[in-house]
Amino acid sequence: METKDVILSLRNKNNLSQEELAEKVFVTRQAVSRWETGETIPNTETLKQLSKLFDVSINTLLGTPRQLICQCCGMPLDDETLSKEPDGEFNEDYCKWCYSDGQFTYGSKEQLIDFCVEHMANENWSAEQVRAHMESLVPTLKHWK
Repeated sequence: METKDVILSLRNKNNLSQEELAEKVFVTRQAVSRWETGETIPNTETLKQLSKLFDVSINTLLGTPRQLICQCCGMPLDDETLSKEPDGEFNEDYCKWCYSDGQFTYGSKEQLIDFCVEHMANENWSAEQVRAHMESLVPTLKHWK
């Protein structure tokens, strides 16, 4: 979905007119109209305001142009699994299980890997396979570099 479609959909889902949305993010109704026709996209500050207002990530507002993964555990991220900062802003680097309210959950790679082995192993993926996968993945992620 393109940015114009995302904004229109979120505005309609929240039963807001273009004018009401404009007031909430301190722009003109014409600016909202230009976003929804694809003529322009919101600037960075306005994207942050829209993100908070609609409780979606900036990545979602931009039409999910890139696949996000948690930079601590490697899990794919979406708006439901993204972490948030203490002020409520989305943190698009980490999942809500690895990072919450400004704090990291795991103190070491080994602690994270042990947790993943315990919770990810099943009849199709042995504990040894999970451990090998996580031991090769985790050191490549931003948080552990």
